[in-house]
Parts: sequence; structure tokens; C-alpha cells
Amino acid sequence: MAIAWVLVLVTAGLSLARAGPVPTSKPTTAWRGCDIGRFKSLSPRELEAFKKAKDALEYSLKNWSCNSRLFPRNRDLRQLQVWERPVALEAELALTLKVLETMADRSLGDILDQPLHTLRHIHSQLQACVKAQPPAGPQPRGRLHPWLHRLHEASKKESQGCLEASVLFNLFRLLKKDLECVAVGDLCV
Repeated sequence: MAIAWVLVLVTAGLSLARAGPVPTSKPTTAWRGCDIGRFKSLSPRELEAFKKAKDALEYSLKNWSCNSRLFPRNRDLRQLQVWERPVALEAELALTLKVLETMADRSLGDILDQPLHTLRHIHSQLQACVKAQPPAGPQPRGRLHPWLHRLHEASKKESQGCLEASVLFNLFRLLKKDLECVAVGDLCV
């Protein structure tokens, strides 16, 4: 009888060992007070507002040319360390807001009201996450530094038309892929 119990316990133990680690908590970003996880996906209503705005604004973009790709296709937040991703996304959102607000000022405001409201809210949450990093945190280097530098220099080097086109063509990537990657933290692989 004792041998039967030992076999049952060993079998149960081996089954659990094969199952892999059991997560003890839900994934979060590395900083306290940073609740960006709720932005894993936007509501269909919010996405529809962005789509309407993007469609209307793309039609208004006629003659634009860029000296370089502001958001290269091979750029992927997964290339950055987990702590760098909110920093990069916050910089992208800041530039996106700046460009879209300029477009809204040119009588395109109605179509941009809801998207700008949503982007401002996400941006404020990201700013809280970035500010919540430990003060002795690493300085931008590696892949993050050129990424931030490109975004910072864009408004100085590129035409307004190029900025608008780049931001619009990158908008859904930012909202779906990049935002989700930051929201899931270290699970974005």
C-alpha cells in the first residue's frame, strides 16, 4: 500500500514538473504606479475614430517627401530592453501628438477630437510610467539612443508634410503593436 502511494505521489510530481512554471502574479511593468496594462487593446469605438481620422487626413496629404524614414519598418520595440520600451513609446506618442495637434489647428479639429483625447490620456499614463523609473536607472544607450535622437531631430529636419505622413502611416502600428508590447511588459517577445 505504501508503495502505491509513493508511485501516485511521484507520478503527480512528474506531471506538475512537466507542466512548467505557474505564474504567481499577472505581468506588470517594472515600476510601481505604472498601470499601462489596461491599454493592451483599444475599444472598437476608439479604433474606429482613429480609422476615420486617418482616412480623412490621408486624403489631405498630397505632396510630401521625406529625407529619411522616421519610423523604419524594421524598427520593433521588442528589440529594446523592457525598461526602454515605455521611454521609446512615450517619445513616439509625444511626436505623434505634436503633429496631430498641428493638423487639428488647421480646421481638421473635429475629426481629431476623439483620437487626440485618447492619445493624450495614453501619453499621460506613459509619462507616469517613465517618470516612475528608478532615478538611478540606466541612461539611453544601445538601440534606444538613436531611436530617441531620430524622433527628437525629426521636427527640425523634416518638412511638416513628411512628419504628417510619417505619423499617419505609423499610427495603427503605434496603437496596436507598440502600445500592446509596452502594456504586456516582459511578455512581449
